[in-house]
Amino acid sequence: MVQSLGYLKETASQTAGPYVHIGCTPNFCGIEGVFPTDLGSGPLYNDKTKGERIKVRGFVYDGTGTALKDAMVEIWQADADGFYNSPSETRGKADPNFFGWGRQPGDMATGEFCFDTIKPGRVPFRDSDPRPMAPHILFWIVARGINIGLQTRMYFSDEETANAEDPILSRIEHQVRVPTLIGKRQGDTYRFDIHLQGPDETIFFDI
Repeated sequence: MVQSLGYLKETASQTAGPYVHIGCTPNFCGIEGVFPTDLGSGPLYNDKTKGERIKVRGFVYDGTGTALKDAMVEIWQADADGFYNSPSETRGKADPNFFGWGRQPGDMATGEFCFDTIKPGRVPFRDSDPRPMAPHILFWIVARGINIGLQTRMYFSDEETANAEDPILSRIEHQVRVPTLIGKRQGDTYRFDIHLQGPDETIFFDI
């Protein structure tokens, strides 16, 4: 018997909700004993890691300028010499004491996220175009109301020369929006706020 094509319906999609934190950061949610620590939590380095220790702090703001208190942020970056901790890294050996990836939920009271990491080195644009990109950190953001995780980058305010040479930043049509990708240095901390909408909307990348 031929099944009616209308019998099976597409499952409704749903934005990121509380299950994101329950599944990805159970200890943060108070669900302890499943894993010793939440995957990606804590510093991205240990006492043997090469490079300058820094913090990256920020908020994820909605279109009204309100900080989201249920966002989850992941970062991915190169080590101090510009190598990724990845099996696909073929240019050289990455620092075995640097993890390169982290995950943090925003503080449930304030919404602020914070990563303890190192300042990354420069990496080539691509194999066919070895121009070095400026030091940067890749960001992935999910939260209630976001259907698909958003991708962006944070560059460094004290890398003006490298930023001016960066092949990605130079391709941005509206150069007045480049500052939305720049983390501002404050001592050993870089402040990087992410705006989902509004006049200061962060540039997001279709990756």
